[in-house]
Amino acid sequence: MMKKYFIVGSIVATLSLSLVTGVAFATHSWNGYHWARTSNPFTLKVGDNVSSGWDSYLVTTSSDWSASSVLDTTIVAGLGGKNCRATNGRVEVCNRKYGNNGWLGVAQIWINGGGHITQGVVKMNDTYFNTATYNTPAWRNLVMCQEVGHTLGLNHQDENFDNANLNTCMDYTNNPESNQHPNQHDYDELVAMYAQLDATTTLGSTVLPKGNGSEVNLDDPSTWGKSLRKDSKGNNSLFGKDLGNGEKLFTFVTWAE
Repeated sequence: MMKKYFIVGSIVATLSLSLVTGVAFATHSWNGYHWARTSNPFTLKVGDNVSSGWDSYLVTTSSDWSASSVLDTTIVAGLGGKNCRATNGRVEVCNRKYGNNGWLGVAQIWINGGGHITQGVVKMNDTYFNTATYNTPAWRNLVMCQEVGHTLGLNHQDENFDNANLNTCMDYTNNPESNQHPNQHDYDELVAMYAQLDATTTLGSTVLPKGNGSEVNLDDPSTWGKSLRKDSKGNNSLFGKDLGNGEKLFTFVTWAE
């Protein structure tokens, strides 16, 4: 029997999402969620908690997204620790063998009541990336690029696996060869998302607010809550869970056979 694996992006939010599936997005922000900042370009710190086998892919992804005219990502020492705990005001990127739970990669993003991203976590599951199928530069680049892209506030450009590749890592695909990096539409979307400046910033702090959902174990699909959407293959691709204190968890899933 052929096993199914998937890429995951999660978002903690106080606002509702528009549930559109199976089409290329004219705009593909995650409902307008973005980092609050007072000037452009801004710098987002990305904590390096990955092993040496992932370092070059993190460098490539950071360089790719830093080509945007409105933001730069800078790689700094990781603060995530063994459990890849979120750090307020930045993104932590981690890898380890998370087990035969099905997911290839996870992006977890917290959003406050103003629609601003406050912290993010990206996880790469070496249980699958150590297999012949996924231990390739193309798969590693696609998943790392896509999950970090989610932490910037981007959704997928297309969620139909059978459509022609859009030459972007923000595209669902069965063949990652031409989908390893952002494309111009991703950069244009970031410009649109970050055109309006904010009065305050959610960047840079390392103090976690109480009850923000960081204590929830998001490695296990059973923690993702209620299914809200299916992908073009009929698989559950979006889950929602209320974390209390005005925050909700949305988990996006991309399946690959």
